[in-house]
Amino acid sequence: MAAFVYDALPGRVVFGAGAARTQLAAEAEALGAKRILVVAADSETELADELCGPLAGRVTETFSAVRPHVPVEAADKARAAAAGADLILSVGGGSTTGTAKAVALTTGLPILAVPTTYAGSEVTPVWGLTDAGRKTTGTDPRVLPRTVVYDPDLTATLPEELAVASGLNAMAHCVEAFWAPRRNPVSSAVAEDGIRHLAAGLPGSGADPASREELMLGAYLAGSAFAVAGSGLHHKICHVLGGAFDLPHAQTHAVVLPHVLAFNAAPAADAAARTAAALGAPDPAIGLFELAARLGVPAGLRELGLLESDVDTVLDEILELAPADNPRPVTAAGVRTLLHAAWAGIEPGKESR
Repeated sequence: MAAFVYDALPGRVVFGAGAARTQLAAEAEALGAKRILVVAADSETELADELCGPLAGRVTETFSAVRPHVPVEAADKARAAAAGADLILSVGGGSTTGTAKAVALTTGLPILAVPTTYAGSEVTPVWGLTDAGRKTTGTDPRVLPRTVVYDPDLTATLPEELAVASGLNAMAHCVEAFWAPRRNPVSSAVAEDGIRHLAAGLPGSGADPASREELMLGAYLAGSAFAVAGSGLHHKICHVLGGAFDLPHAQTHAVVLPHVLAFNAAPAADAAARTAAALGAPDPAIGLFELAARLGVPAGLRELGLLESDVDTVLDEILELAPADNPRPVTAAGVRTLLHAAWAGIEPGKESR
C-alpha cells in the first residue's frame, strides 16, 4: 500500500429526523452564541424563523440576499450584516453555506450549519467567490462549520428536480475523491460508501423518509471525502462554467459528471471499478448518465443555457486550473471533446469512439 496522509477535520455532526427543531438551541448554546447572524435565502427565511424560535432573542439580523456562486458584492453585504455577531447560523443549501463561509473567511466567526439540500459544503473547509465572471476557490480552516445539524425532515419540501440534481452533485464529490490531489485509502472508502447511500436514495428522490435519510447520509459522506481529497478536474470544469455563465450549480455537476468519469475511467481503473460496484452498474459513466436521464436531469448543458460557442471561451481557464496529476493528461482537445459531449447531452464516451 502506498504511503498517505489523512487530515481528519474537526467538527461536530448531529444527525436525525427532527434534530433541527429539537437540538438547534442546545448546539448554539454549546458554541456560546449570544448574538447570531442568520444566513438564509429568501425561500428559506420562513423555515429559518421557525427553527430560530427558541433563539429569537439572540438573532441580531437575517441576511437573505444569498446568490449562487457567492458574488463578492453579496459577500461584502453579508460581512457588513455580521457586525457585532458571535455566531453565523446558516440555514439552506450550498449557496447559503457558501455565503456564511465568505463571512467566516474574513471575520473568523464560527458557523453552525443546517443544510436543506445535499450539497455537502457544510463539512468542507472550501470557500468560493465569484468576481467579474471568474470563480475563485480556496481552502481555509476558518470556514469549516463547527457544528452541522443534519435533519432529513428539512428536505421533505425540496422540489424533486432540485433534490435529484443536489444528490447527483453529492455523487460528484464521491467520484472525484477517488482521483483528487489528496486522495487516500480512507477518503476513498468514505466516498465509496457515500455512492452506495446516494444510489439507494436517488431513485426515491427524497420523496419518503427512508430515501431522504439515505441521501442526507450520502451527502455527508460525500462532503467528508471531498473535504479531505480535494478538488479535481470535474470540479474545476464546473466552477469555471458556473462562474463564467451563471449556470445552476447542482444541475451543472449532474450533467458534467458522467463525461468526466468516462474521460478518466481507463487510467483510473480502480476508481471506475469501485464506482461501478457502488452504483451496481457495469459501466459507471453510462450508469450515471442513464440514472440522471431516468430522474429527469437535463441531458446536456445546452438545456441549462450554455451556447455551443461558449465552450471554447473557457478552455484556457480550465486548462490553467486542471490538476497536474489528473489520471489522464488534460489537453485542450480532450477537454473540448468532453465539453461538447456534455453540451450536446450524448452518451458519455460516445463522441470519442
